[in-house]
Amino acid sequence: MKKLINYFSRGELTLWGGSAGLILVSFFLFDRVNFMTLAASLIGTTSLIFNAKGNPIGQALMILFSLLYGLISYTFSYFGEMITYLGMTGPMALFAYVSWLRNPYNGNHSEVAVNRLGSKELALMYALTAGITFGFYFILDHFGTANMLPSTLSVTTSFIAVYLTFRRSPYFALAYAANDVVLIVMWTMAAKEDISYLSVIICFVMFLVNDLYGFVSWKRMEKRQLNMA
Repeated sequence: MKKLINYFSRGELTLWGGSAGLILVSFFLFDRVNFMTLAASLIGTTSLIFNAKGNPIGQALMILFSLLYGLISYTFSYFGEMITYLGMTGPMALFAYVSWLRNPYNGNHSEVAVNRLGSKELALMYALTAGITFGFYFILDHFGTANMLPSTLSVTTSFIAVYLTFRRSPYFALAYAANDVVLIVMWTMAAKEDISYLSVIICFVMFLVNDLYGFVSWKRMEKRQLNMA
């Protein structure tokens, strides 16, 4: 435990502790029933602090979060979220986990080597994103997904995020931040019908803060790795 605490900076521990604390408070204020939501939120925010360090443990936790979040989404007929996290984010987190393990920085398996994408690969990513978004729109419509527009936009931002995560680009954190904003909107709509979903909103607000920190952390990590090359 002491080694784990020393691994994170004081600011990172404060960020994680504050995020977990607010998630717990919001759960006991607005929910107090759906403990799977609480577990998913705590696992998710823990995964993000490890991701900010470029540690593969973050991706392992993201796999577990994807499974739980997919089930939570099913309860409000957010079939797009369910399909996205169970069929795309979860499997891609597994691929990212393997990729991060295979690409340690200077043999240090607790820090991945940061990668920079070329213009051709970015063009391919955007083309794949457009195709997947187009296809998912009809799938979501077929299943009668609630709040179609933000649900479809969530697929778009999620795919960009998981692709950049797999390819070890610092911008994966910004893509996840964009996805967090979409999800905050979606679950705000859900909370109008069921107040217990306010705890999910708080969860993604905390995710947004953590993902923004993750981007800053990765840019620092990228600069340090380049300087030491």
